Amino acid sequence: MDFKLDLDSPVPLHAQIEVYLRELITKEEYKNGDSFLPKEVSLAKKLGVSRNTIRHALNRLVNEGLIERKKGVGSKVTTKRILMRLDNWISFTKEMKNQGIEVVNYLVNISLITPEEDVCKALSIDAKKKVWKLEKIRGSKNAKYLYSVSYFHPRVGIKGDENFMRPLYELLEEKHDVIVALSKEKLRAIKADYKIAAMLDLGKDVALLQRERIVLDTGERPVEYNIVYYHTDYFTYDIDIKREFNTKS
Repeated sequence: MDFKLDLDSPVPLHAQIEVYLRELITKEEYKNGDSFLPKEVSLAKKLGVSRNTIRHALNRLVNEGLIERKKGVGSKVTTKRILMRLDNWISFTKEMKNQGIEVVNYLVNISLITPEEDVCKALSIDAKKKVWKLEKIRGSKNAKYLYSVSYFHPRVGIKGDENFMRPLYELLEEKHDVIVALSKEKLRAIKADYKIAAMLDLGKDVALLQRERIVLDTGERPVEYNIVYYHTDYFTYDIDIKREFNTKS
């Protein structure tokens, strides 16, 4: 993209550069945050100004949340994060649809396995019981957002030939008469191991959000033990907490 400062213009140099940067971040190469913008020192040399002038222009875009800086690496267009609510149970597909994002399933795999101890404990089953394991990698056409692993209680009646491209809990209700009513959840930050990093196209030791939950039916019996690993560049969770006031005199 050709750009030249107008040294005779009354418009300050940093303001001219800001206009240039605003146009630059709309270009295909940069708009999705896949590539870093030209470095400050390169821009300063190219335009014949100081780095402070470049930084002044960049700061305006940073303050507006249009670009983000990574220390020692550079600046790139801010990735639009998906806001999920912790106090609202809604399927991932519907949540994405509400935000205008078309879901892409990069992986959907169902297998019958011998569960490990933590799965047996979560589902309250004997270690000799086999369970169905459902793995999914989901995202948009631009990126992989999450890796999900679900283990189902044998009582549910999974056969392995179900259409797991559908919203899961709708499928369980329609095909197996299982109605889920309660989800007990834990959230924590972890570092991506080699396997998950490869699945989500990440570097090793990148921070992930892990969501662990035990889903119960109307009789409070375990239905599913689910662990989801979220790419934190794309997800943020939100919850409203109300303060309780003491009304006693």
